Amino acid sequence: MATQLTAADARQSLNAHVAAKGAELNAKYGPQIGWKDLPRLLEDRTLVRYPCQIVFDAAGLQPGEVAHPAAKGERPEDGFTMYVHPLFMTDLARVPLLVLYQLVLLNYGEFASPDDAETFGAAAVGLSRDEYYAELCDLADQLTGCTSAG
Repeated sequence: MATQLTAADARQSLNAHVAAKGAELNAKYGPQIGWKDLPRLLEDRTLVRYPCQIVFDAAGLQPGEVAHPAAKGERPEDGFTMYVHPLFMTDLARVPLLVLYQLVLLNYGEFASPDDAETFGAAAVGLSRDEYYAELCDLADQLTGCTSAG
């Protein structure tokens, strides 16, 4: 008799997959992934499924959101714009932390969870999940008092 996979099995499988992809990214582009590494990394179709361009513009973000990918067209192959809050133009060294978190959504769509994004990002930059999460929180906390227009 065949065993059926549950939703929990699928979630666990995706999380293991994103951890492996994050480790692959770290091995290829790490150990320190900086701003200058992002264009080359975003062109790597073994790690980033679809074309992606980073734009510092809050217009594509919800209030309080630091970064988010938006489809450029009807099909994922048309590419994505990765909106990053303009506040982070002054902290380019940490922008990869934000972009890596969002790449899981770009690569796997709505099925990917925040847990998957943390797992991927942490593995990609070689931090524990707790350390990576703390970095993301620190970045998000910088938006306190900022307007989404700027």
